[in-house]
Amino acid sequence: MDDSDKPTMTTPAAGPAGERPLPKSRPRSAFSERFAPGQMIASRYRIVGLLGRGGMGEVYRAEDLTLNQIVALKFLEDSLRRDLPALERFHAEVRNARQVSHPNVCRVYDIGEFDSHLFLAMEYVDGEDLAMLLRRIGRLPTAKANEVARQLCAGLGAAHDRGVLHRDLKPSNVMIDGDGRARITDFGLAVRVDDGAVDVSGTPAYMSPEQFEGRPLTAASDIYALGLILFEIYTGRRALEAMTVAEWRERHLTAAPLLPSDADPGIDPNVERAIVRCLEKDPRRRPASVRQLAAALPGGDPLAAALAIGDTPSPAMVAAAGGESALPLRQAVALGMTAILALAATVAISPYSTDLGLSRLSRSSDVLQDRAREIAVRHGYDAAADAGGWFVRRYEPMIYQARNAPSVEWRERMRSESSPFAYYLRLSPRPMVALDVDGALDLEDPPQNVSGMVTVMIDADARLIGFLAVPPQIAAPDAAAAEPDWSTVFAEAGFDRAVFTPQSPRWVPPVPYDAWREWRGESPQDPGVPLEVTAASFEGRLVSFEIHGPWSRAERLEPAAPNRLRISQLVQLVASLLVLAVIVFLLRQNFKARRSDHRGALRIGAFLAAIAFGSLFLGGHHVTDPSLELPLVFRMLFKAIASSVILVAIYLAVEPYVRRRMPELLIGWARLLEGRWRDPRVGRDVFIGAVCGLVAALTLHIANALPTWFNFPGQTTIPAHPLALEGGLQALSLVLLTLATSLNVSGYIFSSYFMLVLALRRRWVAMLVCGTLAVLAALGGENPLLELPQSIAAATLLVFVLSQYGLLAVVFYWWFSSLVPLIPLPLSNGAPYSATSTLLLLVVVTVCGLALRTSLGTRPVAADVD
Repeated sequence: MDDSDKPTMTTPAAGPAGERPLPKSRPRSAFSERFAPGQMIASRYRIVGLLGRGGMGEVYRAEDLTLNQIVALKFLEDSLRRDLPALERFHAEVRNARQVSHPNVCRVYDIGEFDSHLFLAMEYVDGEDLAMLLRRIGRLPTAKANEVARQLCAGLGAAHDRGVLHRDLKPSNVMIDGDGRARITDFGLAVRVDDGAVDVSGTPAYMSPEQFEGRPLTAASDIYALGLILFEIYTGRRALEAMTVAEWRERHLTAAPLLPSDADPGIDPNVERAIVRCLEKDPRRRPASVRQLAAALPGGDPLAAALAIGDTPSPAMVAAAGGESALPLRQAVALGMTAILALAATVAISPYSTDLGLSRLSRSSDVLQDRAREIAVRHGYDAAADAGGWFVRRYEPMIYQARNAPSVEWRERMRSESSPFAYYLRLSPRPMVALDVDGALDLEDPPQNVSGMVTVMIDADARLIGFLAVPPQIAAPDAAAAEPDWSTVFAEAGFDRAVFTPQSPRWVPPVPYDAWREWRGESPQDPGVPLEVTAASFEGRLVSFEIHGPWSRAERLEPAAPNRLRISQLVQLVASLLVLAVIVFLLRQNFKARRSDHRGALRIGAFLAAIAFGSLFLGGHHVTDPSLELPLVFRMLFKAIASSVILVAIYLAVEPYVRRRMPELLIGWARLLEGRWRDPRVGRDVFIGAVCGLVAALTLHIANALPTWFNFPGQTTIPAHPLALEGGLQALSLVLLTLATSLNVSGYIFSSYFMLVLALRRRWVAMLVCGTLAVLAALGGENPLLELPQSIAAATLLVFVLSQYGLLAVVFYWWFSSLVPLIPLPLSNGAPYSATSTLLLLVVVTVCGLALRTSLGTRPVAADVD
């Protein structure tokens, strides 16, 4: 016999992997039978007869008189009791095998000692091992080979699910019992996956390349050995041949194995592809799991089998289902063209559908900040220990014009006016830390309550539109109530004071003052629109400047919308409360039954917390004082973790039920959680979700562009996000913010859809209700005639993606449908935001391109063309 038939060898790792010598196999002992038939062992077992000898000892058939059943007793050879590695392997076999309970795995019951002889009691399998069967009959008949192959996958998959690697899988360690069922035995070399074993162990003919090199082993190593066994089962021959350990090492590391079709031209092509993948030299190119291998075999659908018996499939089983799921080339090309056309059409329509398209922003935030600081210094506010600025959309003047003038007229007029975005600069003699956990500055946060703190508000053309400063807390003695030169303030606002008429003041400034003035006139940019200009000073310095129009409300005097809720807000509130109530109930049930995917939930929570924290950190306002900065960072971290905890709770509550009832919607998601970024199913779901998101974004641009040519009152244009206008790290913050939001929102949507399916029992009814809720939640409250068709189109796309492609596709649908409308468009080389626009568009194109390439899988393109 050659070295491949000798007992298992084991040697610890030492030296470089390529230089480690392999020892000769331990010779088989020639000791005589120690126990005679009828002899009692440990007052419980009665020997029936010797079954065989192995590298570690003898195996006897015995009767368990306590349980009245036949068992097998495996005795450790006496000489090995002083061999600590062998003794440890003997104990490891018990520890590891007892963790695996499966019909296709030989059960191990207990370990014991009799007259200084160590033994383990295991299930007795009445049959013969696979090696002897193959030597006797050659290859198995095709139907039987398929059956045994599926059983080996099921048994080995059960071991992997428990974190156990066999490491010595070979035909002689597979028993075929009297019913023809395959049983995996001998876990003497098995280890835990997380042990990171690096010793050279196994049987040379069935050792993976990484085993020979002493590299850390994974499930892929067992899959390699299983591929070799499957080769023999289907063809009756070995994929590789050698006579010595050195030859086996060379064959496994460098030699191309024999193709199954060369050994048996009639073999099923699907079986051949599966075996060839198992025998890849690179572990990363082998099937990602045993269950994925099983799904590729004829009749191999472990997911369907689990569902048929009412069992809840494991996340690994879901990930292995569905086959490769690569997109056919024609479908991929069609989707790619749809993505290109949708994005190109969005860019082409943006001059008519966006704020920046109607009136472009020509000055960067740095330029506007310098101008605002100059105004503050001119009025005596130059002692600033901290400064921070942000963009604000001037929505009230826009919606006033949209509601009171034909849309074609006011949009055309807007092209000659400044951008609807304003820039606010806050200067403070003390470091500013926002009270909100997001750390971003706004007009109210932190409160403007420090003497010398000033906020300067200018429009996109650097004209003053607002000014608020905190006067000294203690007035100067005998200070005269002098007034500043109001003409200078008017000039900074771009107004001619001469055309404004003084009137009795009525708009009271929010800060103390000793001089208060007000004027009435018309907007020079929009004649006919009445304006009131209110200004106040304290000890001769400007402390307040406000411009009031017909759109202005006394916000400090009356609530914004007393006792009213928009329909979309009410729908979102009620749906959220109902979903949360059900989630709490399901979460409790799943914890009791221990069926939640804790590993996947941990990965989701960690990822969401990381991107949420990154978004908050990059988008927040920071200070150099560690005593102030550290609490802010901790608050950001707390908010990020809190948001991830909510999603994790939803996942733990709903995912097990979805896995049992609609697992096809989780296949791509489960594969992604396993780290299979290059899996075609993952690429397919991401790509289809992204393309549908681009189409949904296009429908939003179309709806907001129509009032440029047709009269649709009350509809404003799409704003760019203030973070995108800032550029730099703020733009990256926007990418992370929209992705984090998409994860959370998709969790709610997916959970709601599943609960509707359970409650209504018919998926089409659940889809209809879910779509209706999505339409109501998407209404913006400006012009229902425009918003309703657009909301229906977007909701239809959402329901299609949700019901056909599942959770992963929904995440990317929502991400792209929300990110693309926030990109500063149209593109313009001279615009200060052009670099940010290019960057965000590049993110969209890159994600789509990578997803498209991944979705094609590894199949030759020509195969799809044919």
